[in-house]
Amino acid sequence: MIWTLPNILTLLRLLAAPGVAIMFLYFTRPYADWLALILFLSAAITDWFDGYLARLWKQETKLGAMLDPIADKAMVVIALMVIVGYSSMSPWLVLPATFILFREVFVSGLREFLGDTAGTLKVTRLAKWKTTAQMVAISVLFLQGLFEHYLGMSAYGMDQAMVDGIILGEIEDLQGLRWKFAGMEWSGWIGLLLLWVAAILTLVTGAEYLRKALPHLREKH
Repeated sequence: MIWTLPNILTLLRLLAAPGVAIMFLYFTRPYADWLALILFLSAAITDWFDGYLARLWKQETKLGAMLDPIADKAMVVIALMVIVGYSSMSPWLVLPATFILFREVFVSGLREFLGDTAGTLKVTRLAKWKTTAQMVAISVLFLQGLFEHYLGMSAYGMDQAMVDGIILGEIEDLQGLRWKFAGMEWSGWIGLLLLWVAAILTLVTGAEYLRKALPHLREKH
C-alpha cells in the first residue's frame, strides 16, 4: 500500500512547509510566531518518526523515499525565508541561510540532471546530522523572535534610557524585561551558532555529493 502511516506523515510534513509562512499572513505576532514554531517543531518530529516507522514496519516505499527529502528541503527553505524576512538582515544570519539555500537548490538540480543514476547520491549520515542541525537552529531562531516580540511589548511606552536602566539592574524590573532580554540574546546567539554549524555541514555534504556525481558528469568522447 502506498498510503501507509509513514507516507502520510511525510505528506503532512510537506503540506506543513508553506503553512509556516502562511501563519504570518493570517495571524498577528506573537500568535503567528507561536503557531509557526509549533508547526515547524511538529513537522521536525515527524521527520524522525516517519523514517523510523517505515523501517520498523518494513513499509519503505518509492513514494516515501521521494517525498521525504522534498519535505525536509521545503520546511528548511520556507522557514529560513520567513526568519530572514523578519530579521534585521544581519550578514551573520543572511550568509549561512544563503549557503544552505544554494546547496539545497544545487543538489536538487544535480539529482534531476543525473536522473536514473541519482541513486549514487544516497543520503549520508552526515547529511542527516545536517538536517537535524538546520531544524534545531531554525526552531531556536523562531524562539528568539518570540522573546524579541514580548520584550518589545513589555517595553512599550518606555524610552531607551529607561529600558537600558532596567536591563542593567539600575531600575526595578516590573515587566520582566531582563529575563526576556536574556532569552532573546541567548536564543539568538545559540540559533546563529547552530545555523553556521548547519551551513558548514551543508557545504561539506554538498561537496561530497558533487564528488560522487563527477564521474557521471564527464562527457564521453
